[in-house]
Amino acid sequence: MLLKSIELPKPKSRGSISLEQAIGDRKSIRRYKNQALSLEQIGQLLWAGQGLRDALGQRTVPSAGALYPLELYLVIEEGIYLYIPNGHRLEPYVEGDMRSSLSSAALGQECVAQAPATLLLTAVFSRIETKYGKERSPQYVYLEAGHAAQNILLQATALGLHGVPVGAFYEAQVNEVLQLPLAHHPLYIIPLGFAEKVG
Repeated sequence: MLLKSIELPKPKSRGSISLEQAIGDRKSIRRYKNQALSLEQIGQLLWAGQGLRDALGQRTVPSAGALYPLELYLVIEEGIYLYIPNGHRLEPYVEGDMRSSLSSAALGQECVAQAPATLLLTAVFSRIETKYGKERSPQYVYLEAGHAAQNILLQATALGLHGVPVGAFYEAQVNEVLQLPLAHHPLYIIPLGFAEKVG
């Protein structure tokens, strides 16, 4: 069955726990239950990482010059989707379960293969280089990726989910597995799901 565009549920602006509790409760978890995330949960995570926060098009994370060089991909069992902040929707990108292949590209980290959902942050450096130049731009992009990843992880905690930021991977292999455009450079892999209880 071919993947289709998905309109995500409107993100919520109020949660069930405080920011302080989310910060205190957040921890890196690498084992997850075999339980899919709901569209509401997926939409909330994507919104936290790159969503629009107002009608002016400003996003949920700070961006140098408001140039927004980041792209956010969702990797689930059905396939890979690209998140479109304007309209809060998912566009199909690659059909089929690529989680095991992505895990191999991430040095065999099992959490990437096991997680019901993984978010991949990529950067399009050219969007920001026109204003800040090739030498300075990477610093701004990496700062922005950190902001986005922290938002995603804190939002996951607030939703009763867990995740782990993964930075160890072969970039060329990730590009090949996800069939990324040449201008999209992977920065962060973030597996997410319900923590598997041990013992």
